[in-house]
Amino acid sequence: MKRTIVLSAFIFLLSAASFSQVQDSAKNDREQYSTKKNREYKTRNDDFQTLFGHNRSSGAYGAFNVGYTQIDNKQAVVLGGKFEWIVGHSLGLGFGGTGFINEYHFDANLNTDVFLTGGYGGLVIEPIFLPKFPVHLSFPVTLGAGGISYITKDWDSYHNMIEDSEVFLIAEPSAELEFNITRHFRLALGASYRFTSPFNVGSSNSVIVSSEALKGWSYLMTFKFGRF
Repeated sequence: MKRTIVLSAFIFLLSAASFSQVQDSAKNDREQYSTKKNREYKTRNDDFQTLFGHNRSSGAYGAFNVGYTQIDNKQAVVLGGKFEWIVGHSLGLGFGGTGFINEYHFDANLNTDVFLTGGYGGLVIEPIFLPKFPVHLSFPVTLGAGGISYITKDWDSYHNMIEDSEVFLIAEPSAELEFNITRHFRLALGASYRFTSPFNVGSSNSVIVSSEALKGWSYLMTFKFGRF
């Protein structure tokens, strides 16, 4: 009888110890899982958010844009590109360039069709606000120089002739609504305004186009690829 009581007590103590170990093990597993989830949550909060996931990358990107503007009160197309280094996810520094051409139009003084074309480029500074959000704002500014030419079109010989050209300084601030599409691709919709130094295309006696012809708004779509 005594042996039975001792054996039962031993089995009970062994079972209690085993159950306690199981409980401790389960508690440790829960604590480790909770710590891991908290660490992952904190990491996600530090990540960039995109429309299709998160983005922790930073570095540099290249971009090209296409847009619409008016030059000398005529419809025109602008095409450009830039390369920027991203500092701390919120400031871009780089270089960019833009080309433009307006539509053919008739010049009664020259008795032929003409158009304006040219380009400009220089330093690009781009503050980026709330870059971790999938939709945010950026404000690129281009500071540089460029040139513009007044060209006549000879439809008989299909040759273009440059009537006159001038150079200018330019400052072009922009505002963009930017979408983080994926980790390495952003799409921006924006507008910019061109400020130029004074210039006149033409002779001293006959000004064909002044610098006022180039000042104005552009409406752009920009495609950005890289590590942000």
